[in-house]
Amino acid sequence: MAAAVLLLIGLLLPYLKLTAAQTRPIGVCYGRVANNLPSDQEVVNLYHSNGITKMRIYDPNEPTLQALRGSNIELMLGIPNGDLQALSNPSVASSWVQNNILAFTPDVKFRYVAVGNEISPSDEAASFVLPAMQNIYNAIASANLQAQIKVSTAIQTSLLGNSYPPSAGSFADNANSYIGPIVQFLKQTGAPLLANIYPYFSYIGDTKDIRLDYALFTSQGTPVQDGSLGYQNLFDASLDALYSALEKAGAPDVEVVVSETGWPSEGGDAATVDNANTYYKNMINHVSAGTPKRPGKVIETYLFAMFDENQKGPAETERHFGLFSPNKQPKYKLDN
Repeated sequence: MAAAVLLLIGLLLPYLKLTAAQTRPIGVCYGRVANNLPSDQEVVNLYHSNGITKMRIYDPNEPTLQALRGSNIELMLGIPNGDLQALSNPSVASSWVQNNILAFTPDVKFRYVAVGNEISPSDEAASFVLPAMQNIYNAIASANLQAQIKVSTAIQTSLLGNSYPPSAGSFADNANSYIGPIVQFLKQTGAPLLANIYPYFSYIGDTKDIRLDYALFTSQGTPVQDGSLGYQNLFDASLDALYSALEKAGAPDVEVVVSETGWPSEGGDAATVDNANTYYKNMINHVSAGTPKRPGKVIETYLFAMFDENQKGPAETERHFGLFSPNKQPKYKLDN
């Protein structure tokens, strides 16, 4: 008896592809912490052949930017944490924008600049995040591109001091002096807050109190009731806790773009092909529905990641977040 094989990418395609009638706000992160990945042009071709129209990269890698010319792929361009101190100098930031954005505009469709990734208030780079953001913004505004290209930074949800219930979400006391001025900058410039949201890590960090089905969007009923709002999954609860924190920080109109989310296929507790398949499928189905706090408000989301990255770590799971293997084959299959 022949086994029916359902590839995960077959599930992804209907939701990633753009049509005249509907655009789903899904992108995929392209990390390069590996020594066995395809060429950048092959990667861009793979995005195209699978209908993926949004990409996040973590540094201004010139071969990637060259490959993106004329592709019409919307780009979130990252600035590595180690570069932020230099970019707190306005002239350095101006040169950076000239070399990495203006030199590729309009051939590359820049949408966001992520100034740093997952910086904690205690990190050495923390004091340079906002000055770098301001300088990058000013350089972009000098080219009259500030409406097209938004400047932000990508945070972890660990900046929240309280996240349960979601309506009580607030930034930690020791994070307020760091994130508060950043949030005000985003409010003033009309930019979103970028947030990396991983129900997987929340689940494995607290399996006693967090159910696997709640993390995978498969729970029955309403595991969390928060006043009049019911939560059926951890992703929504995490996102709405961030929105509550933004409200308390005086920025209720700042949007959140989910700059990373994903589930590993091996290497640790609950890291299986089936669970990853379930998470990605349900995530893609869910983004157009919004959250209980913001129903019907589509959630712009970037899946992490395009490929398994064999030089990531230290946890083994970090090497197994890819939707594709480095040989460009879809990773997931489920025999029916």
